[in-house]
Amino acid sequence: MTPYVADPVYLNGQFLPLAAAGISPLDRGFLYGDGVYELVPVYSRKAFRLDEHLTRLQATLDGIKLANPLDLAGWQAVIEKLIAGAPWDDQSIYLQVTRGADNKRDHAFPPASVTPTAFAFAAPLVTTAPEVRAKGVAAITVSDQRWARCDLKVISLLANILARQQAVEAGCAEAILIRDGFMKEGAASNIFVVKNGVLLAPPKTQLMLPGITYDLVLELATCYGQPLKVAEISENELRSADEVWMTSSTKEILAITTLDGKPVGNGKPGPLGEQMFQWYQDFKNTVMRKG
Repeated sequence: MTPYVADPVYLNGQFLPLAAAGISPLDRGFLYGDGVYELVPVYSRKAFRLDEHLTRLQATLDGIKLANPLDLAGWQAVIEKLIAGAPWDDQSIYLQVTRGADNKRDHAFPPASVTPTAFAFAAPLVTTAPEVRAKGVAAITVSDQRWARCDLKVISLLANILARQQAVEAGCAEAILIRDGFMKEGAASNIFVVKNGVLLAPPKTQLMLPGITYDLVLELATCYGQPLKVAEISENELRSADEVWMTSSTKEILAITTLDGKPVGNGKPGPLGEQMFQWYQDFKNTVMRKG
């Protein structure tokens, strides 16, 4: 066990200490990044929207033609045991499936006799510190160099890693990806824009990974009558926005107050972002923590 991963972890049908878990160096996840992953937030030891997360996992497996090693009940049982064994009330459950280990390195799929590798663990769910949220964070824009199936939650994340590292080296919290003049998402988050009191959200396409938090933000906006427009957001709209947010299960609703060294709006978290944060917290306390 480390401060970031609880014992036991799950690997191929067994629960065991992290230090005892191991896979073949010929595993295709290691050799090719040939696999998928999913992250399930847990509040007060209750998994949030587990069915939606497992549906997204299945959609990604289908997208890369990889058989699911567990059925719905199997994944639920694994996740419940990991939650129960971890020391934290709020957690992040990581699931990963790769195409397994053949006896050689070959780009083509291995024989059907090669079983997928299934791995899962519990980690603490750490959200943004209040002092950071109060000021907002800085971001940069970068050219989107990813492939054309960004809607699949695959472990081949090198382009995202390079974009995020570029942000880190610039002293920023996130890189916003621009493709063909339109904003898609962050390297590790979804991005929302506010202009003239209207919440703007990019549409779900193959060029964006639709987050569960993204869906919740749209639901909350609709529930509370917040004007909302789901449409492609141009780079110019991004740069002239009154507010820009990044969202994820760990970032929740986090204002981006500086973009490419220039202030967003007045350079402070905006009123709509603050309102959405409160709606999100109310929902978390009344729904997420109740299961």
